[in-house]
Amino acid sequence: MEAKKTPDSPRIALLQQALISNDAAALAPFWQEITEKGTPLIEPIENDDTHHLVTFLWRGKEDIHNVVLFGGTVGWGHPEKNQLTRLLDSDLWYRTYRLRNDLRTTYLLSPNDPLTELNNGAGDYGTRMLSDPLNPRQFIYSKDEELPDDRDIAVSILELPNAPAQPWITPQPDVARGHVEIHRLHSDILNNERRVWIYTPPGYSPIDEPYSLFLVFDGLSYQDAVPTPTILDNLINAGKIPPMVAVLPDSMDQDTRNRELPCHEPFVEFLTRELMPWAHKHYHVTSNPKQTIVGGSSYGGLAAAFVGLRASEVFGNVLSQSGSFWWDRDPELDISQQQLIQHYVASPRLPLRFYLEVGLQEKGVAVEMISSNRHLRDVLILKGYEVHYSEFNGGHDYICWRGSLADGLIALVGKN
Repeated sequence: MEAKKTPDSPRIALLQQALISNDAAALAPFWQEITEKGTPLIEPIENDDTHHLVTFLWRGKEDIHNVVLFGGTVGWGHPEKNQLTRLLDSDLWYRTYRLRNDLRTTYLLSPNDPLTELNNGAGDYGTRMLSDPLNPRQFIYSKDEELPDDRDIAVSILELPNAPAQPWITPQPDVARGHVEIHRLHSDILNNERRVWIYTPPGYSPIDEPYSLFLVFDGLSYQDAVPTPTILDNLINAGKIPPMVAVLPDSMDQDTRNRELPCHEPFVEFLTRELMPWAHKHYHVTSNPKQTIVGGSSYGGLAAAFVGLRASEVFGNVLSQSGSFWWDRDPELDISQQQLIQHYVASPRLPLRFYLEVGLQEKGVAVEMISSNRHLRDVLILKGYEVHYSEFNGGHDYICWRGSLADGLIALVGKN
């Protein structure tokens, strides 16, 4: 008989040895254990305090011929390289990775995968790629009720023991809550109308000192996937930041987002000539750019840096979570991202402060994600800007951004 490779996972290796010894009954207690504890299977490594072995599992029937892992630390491309292995002729499929203990990420599995590259958009979620049925921990991207074809998307969570705490994302019973209102704002500049959510802090008053202002893109995501109102409630209550008003404009749909957020001059005009004047008219917010933040994630982080460059007299702080600084060019304006960085190089130092962060596992989003964020950081520091920079062990993922948003706010406007 051909010798079988010993699995990296001690638990799977033990199971393999039992099956080779004709102990078919060993599978039942294994699956019972997995059902009770959930997946992935996480095991310590002898003499290694900084890593664990993490084994992704799938229980396959006779009609399963492959299973592919997506997300996590392997990214979203090259499915042929990320296939699970079947244990002998059993119904167990597995793949083991040695991962650093501070990892937080999400992942999906694809049984009977076609081994082709993923489509753009969310069409593969819930059809080709599925959440892990053996993992009870899920992160839900709730559907947008105003988009008729939208739907909830569930992804599976992996958090290792030393993943950074996220103490600000959960409502606390003894913390007063702010108020969220929804408005609709028409733009003559962009020729469209969007929802704008406004958060006002507990005890909001229109007659006291004007409030600090936080404008963050992808407004629906920054209420749901990132619970910004709850984060603000908790930070304000703890005295970490001053009371502030948050303005959360909607991105409407993917096509609009792809057009407006990547360095789009008319979008900056919309913010400075329409949205911000509207906010000042209806809410008691500061006009001091030192107390005003523009922020977002992915394309939203890219947009925040561009808005800061173009409108530092309005926004004095830029908060970028995994900004897409690999971006090539705006098809209308032909402004390359490299030119954007060069504008920062060529222009006098502006009255701006930055919080930049990126995930060490941001694979399959863009090959330049980490290096481009580091590049922008280095350029800004050389120009003399105040830059708070962070790298987290996770992916291009709201499950990470929801925890680190508080870090960015504290870094930029935190109270001493």
